[in-house]
This record gives sequence, structure tokens and C-alpha cells, in this order.
Amino acid sequence: MIEKSMRNIVRTKIGLASAIAAGLLILSACANEGTPPGGPGGYVPGEASGPSMGVAGSLPPIQLASASGKYLAGRYARHSRDFGAAADLFSDALGVEAGNKHIRQEAFYSLIAGGRMAEASVLGREIIATNAGAPIANLSVVVEDAVAGKYREAADRLGTIPRRGMNTFTAPLVLAWLHAAQGSLDDAVTSLDPLSKVPSFAALRDLHLGLIYQIAGRTQEAEQHLSKASEATQSLRVVQAYGRFLELNGRADEANALYLKFEEKNPGSESFDEDLERLKAGRKPVPFIRSHRDGMAEVFFNLAGTLAQGRSSELALIYGRLTLRLRPDFPLAQILLGGMLETLDRGAEAAELYRAVNPASPLSWSAQLRLASLLDDLKREDEAISLLKDMAEKDKARHEPLIRLGDLLRSKKRFGEATDAYSKAIDRVGKLGSGHWSMLYARGITYERSDRWSLAEKDFLQALELSPDQPFVLNYLGYSWVDKGLHLVRARKMIERAVELRPNDGYIVDSLGWVLYRLGDYKGATEQLERAVVLRPEDPTINDHLGDAYWRVGRLLEAQFQWRRALSLEPEKDQISIIEQKLNQGLAASESKDRRG
Repeated sequence: MIEKSMRNIVRTKIGLASAIAAGLLILSACANEGTPPGGPGGYVPGEASGPSMGVAGSLPPIQLASASGKYLAGRYARHSRDFGAAADLFSDALGVEAGNKHIRQEAFYSLIAGGRMAEASVLGREIIATNAGAPIANLSVVVEDAVAGKYREAADRLGTIPRRGMNTFTAPLVLAWLHAAQGSLDDAVTSLDPLSKVPSFAALRDLHLGLIYQIAGRTQEAEQHLSKASEATQSLRVVQAYGRFLELNGRADEANALYLKFEEKNPGSESFDEDLERLKAGRKPVPFIRSHRDGMAEVFFNLAGTLAQGRSSELALIYGRLTLRLRPDFPLAQILLGGMLETLDRGAEAAELYRAVNPASPLSWSAQLRLASLLDDLKREDEAISLLKDMAEKDKARHEPLIRLGDLLRSKKRFGEATDAYSKAIDRVGKLGSGHWSMLYARGITYERSDRWSLAEKDFLQALELSPDQPFVLNYLGYSWVDKGLHLVRARKMIERAVELRPNDGYIVDSLGWVLYRLGDYKGATEQLERAVVLRPEDPTINDHLGDAYWRVGRLLEAQFQWRRALSLEPEKDQISIIEQKLNQGLAASESKDRRG
């Protein structure tokens, strides 16, 4: 990675002297110890009286070049979210410039974001030595102390963290759990008082109070606060915590009602399917949290989820790493952190987290489905297909992996195999309901692409019977009829309805323009196709359609422009010769056949 980063610098035609000079300029704009990486400040590696960079060919000593080069490469790696490489590069630079505060801070953040928590805490302690209030450094050391069972030291350190930003909420919650771990229940309760002043955090305070009381065996107080949190918010974690509490205290019927209420308010959610099955079988659940460390992990997990929703990606990532340091076997946190890494284009690291989810966890199935999608994104198609087939074989009652397999194969234009996967999924479902329309729609597409139109049409019509107002089915079937010259009036009505449902979908608007074209309303077709091109300017088929419409209304130069544009947008291979023929000879008598949106 280091060599690759430096080759990139060379490729930009920055010579060695210029690269080091650029490094010095960047470094001279860096922050002091208390500022997050990337901010303003004053780092210049090496001696302050080092050689001038203003004279051509006058290079600094090799030690300075090494520190500058590694720092510059580290900045590039961190910008690319390659935190592992960044941590190595900054650590190497720190080996040369051991006293440099800014390099230390960059190395610390890269280590913690990359999940190397023990190494990060060593630098965290060094940072705290010169900046006692550094928030993330303190939290990393607090977590390491907690992992080592040094609860008193961790609690004392929390007192040095300024109560600002996220630590307005983080510090009281973590401190409460540290007091509880030392048996100081009254101090734990008092520590959470600051959150009572913030209405939006009242439910979080009640959740953690309830959990602290539950761990302490104070059942009445635990129920009081967990119930209060559940009434204030129907968040997944609150419902899970209260539901598990009810189950463990012999109140399975109330837990069942609570889970059903959540699923009723969140249609399509499968969050409590495993819990409902467990209740039906009469099995006891594992506790929501098992220890004070789990409670602290829950704090960081709750806040990581909040930060992730607010798009504070790096801070959310750090809180997620702190979560897993305290509770490594936390499937929901592993999945959350994996999702964060995916958004940061760190797919291989996300895959490791999904693989690490305990196979015995109810969330393992979800993690494996995510892993399959991720492997496909990483161009590891064969691994993804193998995983989905294994999942389908292991649990023959579930259809999800077969649907995912069909989708993957369809995206690769392996339509026959995709059809087979969808058919097996439909067989597993048995009696189809309104929510299963998409399975028929997907299989119908594979039939249509395989030139098995009668089977495709049957699936599309059945999908509409299950759910009559699905715009994608209305559009696909309507467009296909138009393309085949069938049922044009009915097709127009279907597509008009699809446009009503999705007025800003360029593909559906294109379908309406094309049905008008086939019905001879070239003026109306032109208006709709112009709007479709605005909505989907990069689509070759829509541009080609607009060219045809322009030709029909006598706008010949504009037609040729649209056809040329369609060619530049890489249309399907079978369309290239047709468009070229139109450019050479004008609009042919036969209309082009193209794909649906």
C-alpha cells in the first residue's frame, strides 16, 4: 500500500523534492493536539532549522524525507478510508518523529478507526499526557481500563473529559455503568441526572437505568424504567430490552404482545420473528445484556447508531469500534459497523465483520445475506452464488436466499438460472399473497428476456392480481405489449397509471412516450420523451426514442443529435447497428426493439 501510494504521487509528475515540499506545506497547516485530524495547526517534521526547500535540488536529510513521505502517504490512505494502511504509515512516521503531536494524533485516529484498539490506547495515553481533556483519547483509555476490570480508574478518568459535544451524553451514561460495576448503585443513578434535562435523551436514560437496575436484581425499579422507555419510544433496542425483561420474569404473553405491536407499526419488519418463534416454542431468551461491560457497550452502540443516521461516519465508526472492544460477540453491532464500512467503500473489512457473526445468533442469517450482496459488489460473483446456494440448502423452509440468488443471476444476464432460482423460491412460499408480487415480477422479467413471452405475461398478470397498483409491473407489461403491438389502448391506460404513481421515474415516462409514439401521437410522444430524457439523460434507449419522435415531427437535425448521443451512451450491442442505420438513412420502417426500465 505504501509503494502504491507513492507511485500515485510519482504519476502526478511531482518529483521527490516537490513531493516532500508538498508534504511540508500540508503538514505546516495541521492541527495542534486537541484538534481533530485534518484541521489547522503547525506540524513541520524534523528540526525547525532544517534545510530550505526553496532551492532546486536541495533535499532534506533522508530521515526528514522518510517522515514527510510516510505522512503524505498516510494522509492519502486516510482520505481513502484505508485506516489500516494509514495507521501503519503514520506509526512509521511517528517512529522517526516520536515527539510530534500531530502525527501521534493522526496515528491514534487511524488505529482506532481501523479497530486496533489496544495499540490506539497506548497513543491515547500519550495524547492525554499533554492534553488531559482530549475526548476520544480519553474514551479509548476508559474502554481499555474497563476491559481490564479497572473500573475505578476508568471512572476517575471520565471526570477529566469536558462535557461538550457527544460527551455531554456519552460520559454520564458510561460513568453510570462504571459506578454500577463497582456496586455504587446510588452513584450510578445520580450520574444519569444530566440526561433528564434533555427531553430527546429521556428514553435513553430510562433504558439504561432499567438495565442497571436489572443487573443489580432490582426488578421493580427495572420494570418502571424499561416500561417508561418503551412508552416514550418504539425503538428496536428499547422494545428488545423490555421484551426480554418480561420474558425472563415469566410474562411471555406481554412480551408477545409487545413484539407484535412493534411489527404492526413497522410493516415488513422481521426484527422479532425469531423472538415470536421462541415464545411459541416456550424457550427462554438469553438476557439482553449479561454484564456491566455489555451495558457500556450498549451505550456506545446506541450512540453509534444515532451518529450513523446523522451521517457522522467517522465518529460513528469510532463509537462502533469501542462497542465491539467492550463486547466482541455483539451481532447487531457487527452488522451496524459492517454497514458503515460498506458506505466508506471498505467492503473487504465489512465482509470480515459479517463472517464473524456467531452462527448460533438469530442475526447470522441476515449477516450472511448481507455478505452475499457484498461479495457480488466486490466482483466475487462465484463466492456469492456459492454462499446463497449453501444457505438455500441448509434451510429449505426459507426462500430469501433463492430470491437473492435469482436477483444476482438476473443482473449477470444468466436468465435461465435466475428463472430456476425464482421458481424454487415461489414453490417454497406455496400460497402467494399480496406481498409476493415482486417474486412473480422478477421471474416474469427472466422469462421475457429468455423469449418465453407467454410465461412472462402470465407472471405479470398474476402479479397484478396480487397487487394491482404496482407501477413497475404496470410499466413492464404495458411496455412489452406496446413493443409487440398488442393491446395498445389497455397498455396506454396501464402506463398512464404507472406515471401517476411514479411521475418522476424516467423509464416509466419513457414508456408513456413510446406508447403514444406507437399510437401515432408523435407530438404527445415528443413531449413525454423530452421529459424522460431530462429525468434519465444517461440512458441510451430513451435518447434513441426521442430521436425517433423528433424525426416523425420533422425536427431532423435534433433527431440525428439524439441518435448520436444514444450511440455515445453505450447502448445494447443489438441496437448499435439499428441506430447507425437511422443516422445514415433516416428513420427505418421497422422500429427498434429495446429494454424496459
